[in-house]
Amino acid sequence: MAVYAGESLVRTIKDKCRICYTCVRECPAKAIRISNGQAEVVSERCIGCGNCVQVCSQDAKVVLDGKEKTSELLKSDKEVAAIIAPSFPAEFKDMEPEKFIGMIRELGFDHVNEVGFGADLVAREMRGLFENDNKNRYISTACPAIFGYVERYRPDLIENLAPVVSPMIATARMLKELNTENLEIVFIGPCIAKKREGNGQKEGDEIQEVLTFQELREMWEEAEITEESVQKSKFDPPWGSKGNVFPIKRGMLESADIPENLMKREVVSANGRQNFKEALDEFAEGSLHARLLEVLCCEGCIMGAGVSNDESMYRKRTRVSRYADDHNEELDQEQWQDYMDRFNYLDLSRSFYKDDQRVSIPDKDKIEEILKGMGKEEPEDELNCGACGYNTCVDHAIAIHKGLAEEEMCLPYTIEKLNQTIEDLKISDKKLNDTKKALVQAEKMASMGQLAAGIAHELNNPLGTVIMFSNLLKEEFEEKNEDYEDLDMVVQEAKRCKSIVSDLLDFARKNKVDKEKVHVPDMVDNFLKTIRGDVPDNVDVEVDIENFEDNPYGQLDHDQFIQVLSNLVNNALNAMEEDGGTLSLVARGKPEELFFKVKDTGKGISEKHQSKIFEPFFTTKKRGKGTGLGLSVIYGIIKMHNGDIKVDSNHDPDKGPTGTEFTINIPRNK
Repeated sequence: MAVYAGESLVRTIKDKCRICYTCVRECPAKAIRISNGQAEVVSERCIGCGNCVQVCSQDAKVVLDGKEKTSELLKSDKEVAAIIAPSFPAEFKDMEPEKFIGMIRELGFDHVNEVGFGADLVAREMRGLFENDNKNRYISTACPAIFGYVERYRPDLIENLAPVVSPMIATARMLKELNTENLEIVFIGPCIAKKREGNGQKEGDEIQEVLTFQELREMWEEAEITEESVQKSKFDPPWGSKGNVFPIKRGMLESADIPENLMKREVVSANGRQNFKEALDEFAEGSLHARLLEVLCCEGCIMGAGVSNDESMYRKRTRVSRYADDHNEELDQEQWQDYMDRFNYLDLSRSFYKDDQRVSIPDKDKIEEILKGMGKEEPEDELNCGACGYNTCVDHAIAIHKGLAEEEMCLPYTIEKLNQTIEDLKISDKKLNDTKKALVQAEKMASMGQLAAGIAHELNNPLGTVIMFSNLLKEEFEEKNEDYEDLDMVVQEAKRCKSIVSDLLDFARKNKVDKEKVHVPDMVDNFLKTIRGDVPDNVDVEVDIENFEDNPYGQLDHDQFIQVLSNLVNNALNAMEEDGGTLSLVARGKPEELFFKVKDTGKGISEKHQSKIFEPFFTTKKRGKGTGLGLSVIYGIIKMHNGDIKVDSNHDPDKGPTGTEFTINIPRNK
């Protein structure tokens, strides 16, 4: 047998597979399974058409190799015959037929016969069926991929398969009767499905191995056999006649002298990956009233997957036709007829067996569930673009249900997921950058806190001493005395230093928060009452407090949060000190968080300074007006509340209204 049960006729080299789904698209049996992003041929579903091999641009599909078994046969003591498919002129375009035969004999074959004579025998048998049986309708069975498809996917048509062997099997049976039953036979041709055909013959093992034309070339190369190194030779008899046009579309009809009469519509020919399936469907439905349906899975055997020559179909067809015509002119017709008569009673019958690989279609709800999993909520979402290898989105969903496909095969769905992933990554990247900035700021705060604590303790006592003795000295002078005024300045500056030291201590000590249940609207109202007298006449105050009806509470450190609001409002008032403006205070109660906004219409903060405003001792105020610790303290308080503070400011009047806006988000219950 060429292929044993369970052997995979075609396998995938995973490292080469680029997951383009071309093989899925081109497989008429949908025998390609995509699993974990890899394409693999499901052996029991494969009909051996070889489309996946032909269309794979990465050469990731590998056919079961017949060279090793053939070499073993040739090295044995057995008599071995090579039977050659009549399509060989299509493959070996620049080689004389006699040289071609000589090179095959050089490999060690005892006999070299052409399958053309077996095709003549099959053609006669088919003509007999057509002429003598007016009741039954038949499907021709010369193509193993066709009856392989019928056995697996249209078992209802098995009884319509013509019970006639292929030319390959007919030639093998003829040779074994002509020579010896123990003759070992190797078929050489263009068809991958032939490798499995012998396995379907329950009556016996007519074919021991099958080589494709490509494998024959490889054996010649390994044995260093060339045209120049061999003698010319001819095929062993019997020779074929019209059977040599079998590999061409409608070749069987031509060989059997069965006209495809378009008026009577008794004979219909169909070829190609899609055409043969449509023809079988219509034949089964009864809309195709033909008595004989001649079908090939490809565009004739000259285009088989085992052919390495990539010339056009018409050039190949011309060479096969020319060879058949020349060969027929040289043929001894009487001798040919003697052989035909001799094998008039040769058993050319065969049987077919149901191997149903159909999978039941899931119910509508299941299909809709799968489609929704690919983002296809509505019928208009089903683009039916075919990028997945299936004609429709529903076909793809059914394949997923069968375990033959994956959701990721849907290109629009995958692109949508990719875009969503990109957006998620952007958000994650932004959060990561914010976290990095927060960590850097936290490290700065921690370092500055330690430094501030040390400085504050060292300066506090000396400053107190300076203030005390300066005040004592002041008592010895009149107020209008020049020395009195100098001492008063010393006292004032020392007090300012003490204030800075006090801020340093506050900054250093703010390392924890004491959260409690705080009524947020009341907290904001009370704060506004305390600052009412500090607001200049040229500043308007706008307050907006909303969405606290259902839940006005939040977990906050009341005193520290008042300090946050106080510092932000004071900074806003300072920014509008000269020209006035509007101060806006907004508070919102969201389900999961509290939101605050302090906005002014002042001078704004320049872009180069905005990244530094939360750093300790950085200030944009005039000398003596600020310590640069207020926003640092605010930042620390907000972060200890697990919150976030952001600034948005415009300093350039050419870009729009100037001003600064601080927004704060605090988790409500954390």
